[in-house]
Amino acid sequence: MSEVITVDTQTFDEVVLQSEVPVLVDFWAAWCGPCRAIAPVLDQISAEQDGKLLIAKLNVDENPDIASRYNISSIPAMKVFDKGEIVREIIGAMPKPQIEQRLEGII
Repeated sequence: MSEVITVDTQTFDEVVLQSEVPVLVDFWAAWCGPCRAIAPVLDQISAEQDGKLLIAKLNVDENPDIASRYNISSIPAMKVFDKGEIVREIIGAMPKPQIEQRLEGII
């Protein structure tokens, strides 16, 4: 069973950009209520997509350089990377079915 992992400035490139499977990166902050609301949804998706999708969380307050690199201006924001390239962007909190719909064709 796959777990959501935490990435930071030191681990982002290796974990996300060099991954063999697509990676959904959740850009979030502790003070963001909608970010906290989607966390259990991402946990469920991670467990269900074990081996097909990696879900990583990046705290934008602790890692502003990565947030800036990917032009994160509002959160929650999710970007899906495949082979190091952004292939999908999901902005805002949404229910699990909508997130899964946005992932169709990737996993």
